[in-house]
Amino acid sequence: MKIEEEFLCDDIDSYIVESDMSGKRLDVFLTEKYKDFSRSQIQKMIKEENILVNSNIEKSSYKLCEDDEIILKKPCKESIEIIPQKLNLDILYEDEHLLVVNKPKNMVVHPAPGNYEGTLVNGLKFLYGDNLSNINGDLRPGIVHRIDKDTSGILVVAKNNETHEGLSKQFFDHSITREYEMICVGNVDWDDCTVEENIGRNPKNRMKMAVVKDGGKKAVTHFHLINQFEGFSYLKATLETGRTHQIRVHSSFLKHPILGDIVYGFKIKKFSNLQGQTLHARKLGFVHPITGEYMEFSSDLPEYFKKLLNTLNLSI
Repeated sequence: MKIEEEFLCDDIDSYIVESDMSGKRLDVFLTEKYKDFSRSQIQKMIKEENILVNSNIEKSSYKLCEDDEIILKKPCKESIEIIPQKLNLDILYEDEHLLVVNKPKNMVVHPAPGNYEGTLVNGLKFLYGDNLSNINGDLRPGIVHRIDKDTSGILVVAKNNETHEGLSKQFFDHSITREYEMICVGNVDWDDCTVEENIGRNPKNRMKMAVVKDGGKKAVTHFHLINQFEGFSYLKATLETGRTHQIRVHSSFLKHPILGDIVYGFKIKKFSNLQGQTLHARKLGFVHPITGEYMEFSSDLPEYFKKLLNTLNLSI
């Protein structure tokens, strides 16, 4: 099934240039990374300022240097084919109305340019076909909410529109329980901290979100210290609201960006092999829209996260 639809491009891809890529043209490098895009399409994205190097606009012919940071925002309109795929999804709970999934790191929630296969939606289509809610369109069947590609953890999926509407209302009312765990750079000097700062598009870089003084949307995050190690903090974050990249933006606002998040933080050479932010959606709680029962689910930390904690001599 092919679909052409406008959709929000909240996921931002970012790369740090390794030494063996140094000297390559920007457009050549990205064409190799994105097999679904032609070189001319990549060049068009560069001209439209959807690709930045070290937060600057560069030409297609720009020669990459080691440790350059490339940020790419994918185009927002594309003809996409949703291919049902057997992906062995980690389903924590399921009934006739909904299911709760533990999404792994590096999985995109729904197909988008550059990520046509291997998404959560591809796996859902294989298992349930058209037996999913369609409120968010054919591109996002069953999808009530999202987490970033490199964020692991729990998502709830609706099998029908009545369930979808009930869950969406709870997200809108901020009555959903959502707890995340993360490793942040630096040592915090508090046990608990609440950040209540509006989030909107970064006026200096439209590919990013930021804390903004004017406009934006209300965003509230409660942080709690779990443990510390020299130079790093292991934190829990509880969301009152659910804005794009909220925890990542608020952590950066506190001057304690999430380890591995080079979009809102910076690269640490000791962990140069780490891909994406160290952020896990640990707990999700909601009232079942049909039965009225409160349900709460939690998922184990992924193995890479546990290994990092052990490396930092933190106890879980």
